[in-house]
Amino acid sequence: MQNNIKSPQISVGILTEKEIDFEFFGNFLCANNLKFSGIQKVFFEKEKILFANSFHKELIFTPENEDCFFELKNVLIGKEFHWQQKENQRFAGILKFIIEDEKITAINIISVENYLKSVISSEMSAAASLELLKAHAVISRSWLLANEELRIKNKELKNTNPSQNSLFFIPHSEFIKWYERDLHSNFDVCADDHCQRYQGITRQTNKRVNQAVTQTAGMVLMYGDAICDTRFSKSCGGKTELFENCWADVHFPYLESVFDAPQESKAEKLADLTQEKNAEKWILSSPECFCNTQDNNVLAQILNNYDRTTTDFFRWEKIFTQKEISEIIFKKSGIDFGEILDLIPLQRGSSGRIVKLQIVGTKQVITVGKELEIRKWLSDTHLYSSAFVVEKCDFVKNIPQKFILRGAGWGHGVGLCQIGAAVMGERGYKFDEILAHYFKNSELKKIY
Repeated sequence: MQNNIKSPQISVGILTEKEIDFEFFGNFLCANNLKFSGIQKVFFEKEKILFANSFHKELIFTPENEDCFFELKNVLIGKEFHWQQKENQRFAGILKFIIEDEKITAINIISVENYLKSVISSEMSAAASLELLKAHAVISRSWLLANEELRIKNKELKNTNPSQNSLFFIPHSEFIKWYERDLHSNFDVCADDHCQRYQGITRQTNKRVNQAVTQTAGMVLMYGDAICDTRFSKSCGGKTELFENCWADVHFPYLESVFDAPQESKAEKLADLTQEKNAEKWILSSPECFCNTQDNNVLAQILNNYDRTTTDFFRWEKIFTQKEISEIIFKKSGIDFGEILDLIPLQRGSSGRIVKLQIVGTKQVITVGKELEIRKWLSDTHLYSSAFVVEKCDFVKNIPQKFILRGAGWGHGVGLCQIGAAVMGERGYKFDEILAHYFKNSELKKIY
């Protein structure tokens, strides 16, 4: 990444449907400088995009001035998560329609810095503390530009399907899979949790958002000459996880596992949570750390309205009957285990998250990993995290009729813990101190 680059444009995939309803607020220019405003619609028909009684391979609408914006109807957010829903969203910048897989994809083209104003308002509340917003602006920018560096590298190698995306293998009764943020072929990033939440100008309601992005403009975290792949999740549960325990077997020195607490509280060495007894004790406890909070003022900074359906995230409990757990595992894995006899953690990561889980059924015994695949197999949507312990109850003929999962954290736990960072911001930590806490060995640099 050159130090003299300008703030680039980015293309964001918003939604893909056979028909898309949208509305222009102000004039938007299309081919031959035709102007459109008001309620509009596009259809996929005859392998092309039908708009205003004419067919197109693609459509590009450019706003006449900076005050113009557009609204896309029924945008799906939180896909496959427990908060999945549709909403209307408004966007600034250019609107582009392309054809993908016999559907129409709506793409928003906008500058990176304006994109970030939306991301940090969408990933959390725009009313969050300025220091938290600044820290999140830096990591969101860093992840985005690191992703672009990888895209350019793969284009140079003429590799449009890099091996780190959604890998899996099945050796000897193991099903090990992880979900990388794919390098999209027709746009840079998507707008949902798969990449980074981007909901346009819909939630940009606080001047501190603009302030946070402006004051950190062009700033990224770097390790050596490379921009850091800065991951984040809602709650680490008290200790962050290593990258390699969630995705490819690559260690990043700036993504070390850290205890989410002030430096002065770390004098006593934390127990090794890769060991089962230590992990069980940790998960069943309520240690003092940044993300262990019930302060509604802090939580409101991180959890948007649809996120507030989750009330227990630092420590949580999920109860399954035998019928429920066997049906869910069969539905999500496609494997008939019969009745479930046991769930055995075979490998835990540094945060206590399970990396490999052995599922013992009356018909099958299979090991599943990594953390997200475990969460997928054990829930209709996604289990909050894979940091859990299992209690088996109500045995009938040696078969448990109830499973109680007691867990810690929400998400993969790698990198910045959003709730912990929110608490740090409220306690007076500056944005660079927040970043230094979660991303050890990294360096904050301004690259444009």
